[in-house]
Amino acid sequence: MSITYIPGGVCAARGFKANGIRCGIKASSNKRDLALIVSDTRCAAAAVYTANLVKSAPIKVTRAHLADGHAQAVICNSGNANTCNANGIEIAEGMSALVEKHLGIAASDVIVGSTGVIGQPMTLTPMENGMESLVSGLGDHSDFAEDAIMTTDTVPKEAAVEFAIGGVRCRLGGIAKGSGMIHPNMATMLVWVTTDCAITPEMLQKAVSEDVKTSFNMVSVDGDTSTNDTFAVLANGLAGNKTIETEGEDFDAFCAALHAVTVKLCRMIAKDGEGATKLVTCLLTGAADEKTAKTVAKSVICSSLTKAAMFGADANWGRVLCAIGYSGAAVDVERVDVSFRSKAGQVDVCKDGAGIPFSEEEAKKVLLEDEIHILVNLNAGDASAEAWGCDLTYDYVKINGDYRT
Repeated sequence: MSITYIPGGVCAARGFKANGIRCGIKASSNKRDLALIVSDTRCAAAAVYTANLVKSAPIKVTRAHLADGHAQAVICNSGNANTCNANGIEIAEGMSALVEKHLGIAASDVIVGSTGVIGQPMTLTPMENGMESLVSGLGDHSDFAEDAIMTTDTVPKEAAVEFAIGGVRCRLGGIAKGSGMIHPNMATMLVWVTTDCAITPEMLQKAVSEDVKTSFNMVSVDGDTSTNDTFAVLANGLAGNKTIETEGEDFDAFCAALHAVTVKLCRMIAKDGEGATKLVTCLLTGAADEKTAKTVAKSVICSSLTKAAMFGADANWGRVLCAIGYSGAAVDVERVDVSFRSKAGQVDVCKDGAGIPFSEEEAKKVLLEDEIHILVNLNAGDASAEAWGCDLTYDYVKINGDYRT
């Protein structure tokens, strides 16, 4: 199965255009704050959302719009989460109506997203004033759209691939935002993915729902599940492949392409965690089953003490064992092996649940790199999992201590 990374983000697939502008939602900033992604034709569409009981108005509106499994555009703002606002639904529906007014796309075929501060008053006025510029600038501008959905993100997050379905070349690409409030369940941050592959809404939803289990649900920056998390995919079918209607080789190829993009975005999100200096990956092997593997791997990268140790380049492997022990998984801790690895090398620190001699100096060198692997072997089976996180730094508190003001 051949999958090739290509440039283009959400504009890599045929028939998709994007743009992002500054319309003034972020009143004290010169940054872009309104994004638009549009397909030339109506698309099969699927999404998953945050498990937080407090959900943004855009999620409620998008759920209703995607009830028939179709959409044609995404409009998303940053600077205001449109969550816990009395007029939230009115604003989200108003954003959809603006797309209909300026592009002729039915408001019911618009996916809506918002990100920013929760509970802040919001008005449509900035968006109304900016729509003409947003629409007139639509083109190969995935980077502008990405820039417009960023909040505390410090780097853009964009990926795209080319792959084959039945001998037909298809493309799939996405953009994401996420730096803080990253601890998803059934969804993530904000992620918009487009593809020219032909697939039914039912199979697209199946692919999306399965993908998050080993992609975005395995990312954590700070343990806080956002109120706005949405992961949506639009598929317009313009590649011309035979429509994927059932499971099989073509569906597997599509899922592999989707996963290639989502995992790359996951790593970008984890590495760009608020205040982070390191990407921390837990590679879990030897589990009795997949559920155990995922539970333990996630527990390790969520551990605040382990994250702090990674920041300090301290090979405090006991914190890893501690996180394994409280994960809730049935693990024989007396069989657990732990190692730390980076491009500077690998150091084994724990064997059969007990410490072993190692060079603190060599361990320091390994942990001073900006990408760290925590290798955990439970020695109880063949299941494995991968989870992504980051270190915990002084800057995380600084960023969130005055995030609103």
